[in-house]
Amino acid sequence: MPDIQTLLIYIIPLTFAITLHEFAHGWVANQCGDATARMLGRLTLNPIKHIDPMGSILVPIVLYFTGSPFLFGWAKPVPINFNALKYPKRDMILVALAGPASNFIMALLWSFAIMIALSLESQLLIEMAKFGVVINLVLGVFNLLPLPPLDGSRIVSALLPNNLAYYYNKLEVYGLYIVLALLFFGIFQKVILPIVRILQVSIFSAIGLI
Repeated sequence: MPDIQTLLIYIIPLTFAITLHEFAHGWVANQCGDATARMLGRLTLNPIKHIDPMGSILVPIVLYFTGSPFLFGWAKPVPINFNALKYPKRDMILVALAGPASNFIMALLWSFAIMIALSLESQLLIEMAKFGVVINLVLGVFNLLPLPPLDGSRIVSALLPNNLAYYYNKLEVYGLYIVLALLFFGIFQKVILPIVRILQVSIFSAIGLI
């Protein structure tokens, strides 16, 4: 069993990552005219409002104890009313990009936390911040994949003609099963991890960690 410190190293960055990801979607949607998330109480930084039993708890735990090469999870998607957006197709792209963008920004913020932790010589904070960089890069890259219901698919759908977008969006019914299958067979590790490693090395090099 992992000790409390080990759990904190993983749980705190992961909670921030998925909570701010969903908050970013809701905040941008609200700015673009869709107040659905705000009216349903989802425009909040309270992680309890965003936790998904499977994606926020079960999947990360299973990945951790099965020795997965990377750990990730997801929150309950913030509800978006496409028709309430001022400029639906353009705004949907902005809303979709907001989540991954928040993760990349958090990866940079965690990199600054590493520098602070190094000056404080706090090994716990160093390890937590390192994981914060990695988990946010994983979530940012992962969510940009053009597979429903991931954010990348929202971008593709908004760019497609309406008739093609209709059929493309129907894949969302099977999206979770496809994601889990690709994860199980190691496809994501071959696609996501190389990109994450490049970004991670670039960030760590920039702050003098490498």
